[in-house]
Amino acid sequence: MDRNCKRMHETMPTTTLRTLTLLGLLLTLLAPAAGAAAPAGQAQAQPASQPAPISGDSQACLDCHTTIHPGIVEDWKKSRHARGVPGKAMTAPELERRVSSTNIPDALKKTAVGCAECHMLRPKAHADTFDHNGYQLHVVVSPDDCATCHATEREQYDKNIMAHAYGNLADNPTYGQLVAAINDIPTVTSAGLTQAPASATDAATSCYYCHGTKLAVSGTETRDTALGEMDFPVITGWPNNGVGRVNLDGSLGSCAACHPRHQFAIEVARSAQTCEECHNGPDVPAYKVWAASKHGNIEAALGHGWNFTAVPWTMGKDFTAPTCAACHVSLVINTEGEVVAQRSHQVTDRLPWRIFGLPYAHSQPKSPVTSPIVNADGQHLPTNLDGSPAADFLIDAAERDARRTKLTAVCLGCHDRSWVDGHWNRFEANLKDTNAATLAATKLIQQAWSQGLAKGAAAGGNPYDEFPERLWADVWLFHANHIRFTSAMAGGGDYGVFADGRYVLTRSVRELDDWLARHAKPGK
Repeated sequence: MDRNCKRMHETMPTTTLRTLTLLGLLLTLLAPAAGAAAPAGQAQAQPASQPAPISGDSQACLDCHTTIHPGIVEDWKKSRHARGVPGKAMTAPELERRVSSTNIPDALKKTAVGCAECHMLRPKAHADTFDHNGYQLHVVVSPDDCATCHATEREQYDKNIMAHAYGNLADNPTYGQLVAAINDIPTVTSAGLTQAPASATDAATSCYYCHGTKLAVSGTETRDTALGEMDFPVITGWPNNGVGRVNLDGSLGSCAACHPRHQFAIEVARSAQTCEECHNGPDVPAYKVWAASKHGNIEAALGHGWNFTAVPWTMGKDFTAPTCAACHVSLVINTEGEVVAQRSHQVTDRLPWRIFGLPYAHSQPKSPVTSPIVNADGQHLPTNLDGSPAADFLIDAAERDARRTKLTAVCLGCHDRSWVDGHWNRFEANLKDTNAATLAATKLIQQAWSQGLAKGAAAGGNPYDEFPERLWADVWLFHANHIRFTSAMAGGGDYGVFADGRYVLTRSVRELDDWLARHAKPGK
């Protein structure tokens, strides 16, 4: 009996001990023979079903959690973490290498990446570290833990706008007004319709579900488990896999947003359905537009025969139409073995334009931390309300061209130059047209504000909560986005016209104009 099990046996109630003893005998009879667990911290040979050696600490976790959490354990057994060791992964040819760190501790090089290798790593750095039967472990595994083996990916992701998605929303007062207009609870009182602030719990299931929550340890609780009473930390903001989650070691993001635990499969991260979770509109209609496009058509019909696990990913061989990852993240090569696009977890380094979530399409921001951006009117927006950019905060034309070149290289793997150039010309013309439509709606809402028909930000109001303001926001938050995405992905059919596209955009502008005409003060 290892030290962990011995300690648990000494502290368990007699009835629980008897039940576990019988259960242990039953599992011994049913399970195939396996070697005894190695002392803590030492590697142990695995049974034939698990080819990589497991550390003694991870084996101690598995001894209990195989029964308590079989879904987690069986999922992990299917992972590359369970089937290989980091030391060997470091020796793979450069383009095939999935481990980017060069200074992995020796103790971690020789064993599978199991429970202990993630949940017991860097215990002093995590605010949720607690004693669990003699082991110091933490609940929340962070990008800084993953950086032990994936340092380059971790560094790239920190430069990503998504990594800062919590702060970019929570620390931006202009965005905060939009969140309040959406989330706050309508309440009818004797004074009329008002809105009461939503609870933090409710906010965690809306905008911050994708943006990420801010985690904090609020105390501890004692739970009656199958192995007796145990103490656990209470974490506010948990559970959450948001891309900009603020972790208990101070790091930002969640690798599990794209690589769900505990299998962390690259084929899941490369699947467009993974991106769909947060990019399905109507404010970010990327997935549904892609699914309706020719690329999505091909994947739906032929994707079952693609190789989603190959590293590097060979266009034309492993896949024949791009998912989100092929265009924005993955290491892609051609059939001659030449690199078409380098792997990048920064995402925006192949994106010249930012086309959703804000009144006007504009150049990508220079910094992934966007809350300090202030336009000429003092609003925390990357453009002024007339559409002109807050240029000091945005990338310039040269950087846009460099990023467009990177993405164009992917396009040219399947399309000729005339097709690709024609696509870009149409897309950038589309940005001008949707920005022009947004400007028309903005001029109308500015008239409503100037006449006191709605209370905008200049008058101390929320510019998104009244009826005419909602009509204005619909134009750019939903309809212009659909038009831009159908153009960006060269498809999507009706999403650019009748299904939340041009038809409803022009209708919303007309409705706003009609509302203003009905309510305008005499002489205005």
